[in-house]
Amino acid sequence: MWLLEPIPAVGEASKRFVEKDLDVSVAGRSFMITGANSGIGKAAAMAIAKKGGTVHMVCRNKDKAEEARADIVKESGNKEVYVHILDLSETRKVWEFAEAFKKKYKALNVLINNAGSIMSQRDVNAEGLEKSFAVNVLGIYILTKSLVPLLEKSPDPRVISVTSGGMFVQKLRIGNLQSERGRYDGTMVYAQHKRQQVVMTEQFAKTHTNIHFSVMHPGWVDTPAVANAMPDFHRSMKESLRSPDQGADTVVWLAISEVAITNPSGRFYQDRRVVSTHLPLAWTHSSPLEEQKFMSLLEELAKKFHRTYS
Repeated sequence: MWLLEPIPAVGEASKRFVEKDLDVSVAGRSFMITGANSGIGKAAAMAIAKKGGTVHMVCRNKDKAEEARADIVKESGNKEVYVHILDLSETRKVWEFAEAFKKKYKALNVLINNAGSIMSQRDVNAEGLEKSFAVNVLGIYILTKSLVPLLEKSPDPRVISVTSGGMFVQKLRIGNLQSERGRYDGTMVYAQHKRQQVVMTEQFAKTHTNIHFSVMHPGWVDTPAVANAMPDFHRSMKESLRSPDQGADTVVWLAISEVAITNPSGRFYQDRRVVSTHLPLAWTHSSPLEEQKFMSLLEELAKKFHRTYS
């Protein structure tokens, strides 16, 4: 079962972590984190706020977001924490949000694409797109693409996406992007989206060479998303799941450490280390042509829902 792909115990992995990698101040740098009101997103926001960074929390639920912000401000003593309400499944609103953000703010140093969605049954948004695809793939594509100009004019720009081990058993699929054909299996659809995020990161890194792109697997983490989407798995594995802080460690390391950007852009990480995006002898490799076609399909969809903003 792909849910149980081997992940080193966090204690073992952390023995080789270099503490001074995170011994930095990021005062004056700004960070946008999607899905920042709980789990890995909130843990990353807290860690960055404690280092003095300006944090933009992009969340769907206003009450939960404000509650999380209050926790972060109280514990970190940093008031430069801002809440932005956005449902990434509403495709046109992702464009609107990103365009408005660029007008209001002069800099964005780091974008952390953390929000994700696993659906138990197929559902579509107002634009007719399958909802988890809208959140996990097209939302990330539009948000990243729209914010590239702001990132490029900010010092040391970085984009980090949070993926999942499910992608190890998925080959990039460029047909049936909306999961219309066949039986809908939300967990496998999610795993396919995570493979798509890896490919997207690799392709963005080739196109936007002034920005350091990375994608990471946090291990299996005890978060509300895992508990809600996979209750049986969560119940049986609860004792061996990582904490949100442990899951967020590599996100924070990629976002703030100087050593992280000495690695080439577009790489996949686990426990602060570059790892392969495929298991040994895997059938999951795709061709450059398939990957370019996938990006073209995303661009076509993105343009379809983009109004011109004056």
